[in-house]
Amino acid sequence: MQGIKNFFMQEDGAAAIEYGLLAALIAAVIITIVATLGKTICGVFTGINTALTSTTHTYTYAACT
Repeated sequence: MQGIKNFFMQEDGAAAIEYGLLAALIAAVIITIVATLGKTICGVFTGINTALTSTTHTYTYAACT
């Protein structure tokens, strides 16, 4: 009976699970940010590329697909 009680009182695995959940949360936030800003950043670089290669040098926002 004491062995079972000791088994359930151990907290070593709980810390590992908490660190794993924290790492998963951070990864989810990073993925969300990259997915949200990815198309915008792509459009900015496309506009810069267009401006550098054209003779009019005007900035146009082109959405990436």
